[in-house]
Amino acid sequence: MRVARPGARVCTSAGAFREPRASGVRAAACVPAILPMVVLAVLAFCAAVLAPVSARAADVVAIAAAIEDAGAETLLVFTLSAPVEPRVFAIDRPERIVVDLPRVNFQIPAEEGARAGGLVASMRWGLFAPDRARVVIALAGPATVTDVTVSARDDGAHLLTLTLAAVRTDAFAARVATDADAFRMASLRPAIAPEPAPADARPTIVIDPGHGGIDPGAIAAGGVEEADIVLAFAIRLRERLAESGRFRVLMTRETDVFVPLTERVGFARRAQADLFVSIHADSISSAPQVSGLTVYTNSDEASDRESATLAARENSADALAGFETQEARDEVADILRDLAARETRGYSHVFATTLVDGMDGVARLNKNPHRQAGFVVLRAHDVPSVLVELGYLSSRSDIALLTSQEWKDRATAAMTASIDRFFAPRLGDRADAAAVSP
Repeated sequence: MRVARPGARVCTSAGAFREPRASGVRAAACVPAILPMVVLAVLAFCAAVLAPVSARAADVVAIAAAIEDAGAETLLVFTLSAPVEPRVFAIDRPERIVVDLPRVNFQIPAEEGARAGGLVASMRWGLFAPDRARVVIALAGPATVTDVTVSARDDGAHLLTLTLAAVRTDAFAARVATDADAFRMASLRPAIAPEPAPADARPTIVIDPGHGGIDPGAIAAGGVEEADIVLAFAIRLRERLAESGRFRVLMTRETDVFVPLTERVGFARRAQADLFVSIHADSISSAPQVSGLTVYTNSDEASDRESATLAARENSADALAGFETQEARDEVADILRDLAARETRGYSHVFATTLVDGMDGVARLNKNPHRQAGFVVLRAHDVPSVLVELGYLSSRSDIALLTSQEWKDRATAAMTASIDRFFAPRLGDRADAAAVSP
């Protein structure tokens, strides 16, 4: 990788010098790449002000992405507020290029990543860890990155340019093998850990806002992202539960950051959670008529084909983010887990029924509101767990509800009351806890 100043020449991987491609990008898919520096500064300032506190440490903002189909080569150009030092890897199953960056605040709509051009089939970007960002490029065919440059524009912006060239399948496989160890190390993440509370005897509730960071989840036609919808709902639910003072409430993520599925489960187990509630809002583009809230519990056999399809899609989130999970198996431990899981599964079903009953009349329920499927995030054998699909971003009526503050207040109040009822025997007070008023 070379950092280029205006007018500087850059050495390519083949040893030839060329002028850095800092302008004139013919974009097959792009957000406008040429912005006056004043606009860049304003966007960076707004991103810093509007971002959650934990995200304000980002000193690099990405404001545009462009693809140039140049025949034998494809150029991918990101417009940034400051230079970065990327690391590039090739991975397979399917064929992808992964670009790891320091912390970058992407102010580019996630839906822009669905556009294709040249060797690029699609892209996704976002925080992979609190201090790192990642770009995952799905390839239209085997290709490798032959050149990476960072060049400065006259207005102060910096362009990160990656040059992709098609290669044979065996050459791509060789590159994957070469990158394997380095990529495995680059993908290591510190485990998210709950704050210890040894003296807190209250039931512990872990709220899990699905997706986040490089994984935006479902994206509605208007650009509404599932990760944002569920995070806002989860934060309001946490506020409701905290107001009661009856529960210790934790969240697997509080900002727009990627958290692997197994880490979400591990977080709940390390917190010794008494209940795990994963919040989602999926999309079924082929069936926009499907709508309503659905509560899922874990099962090796899905209750129906739609639930199996949804679980498979949710379970692929880590791979799409360029994160592969390898779970070690222990036959003796598996037997012990199975024994504990039977009791836990019963409690999960009880809470799911309680929640469906509590949400009836507040949320529009799916025609079959309690379903089962093999979701990875529901596999904690010792933590009662449910996954709540608040609605579908493919349904206009559901989007109207999910983006309504009034509905969010009523729905979180009803969910809080359902959690109260579930824990009423343990808390030793009224069995029919009244709903928290919105």
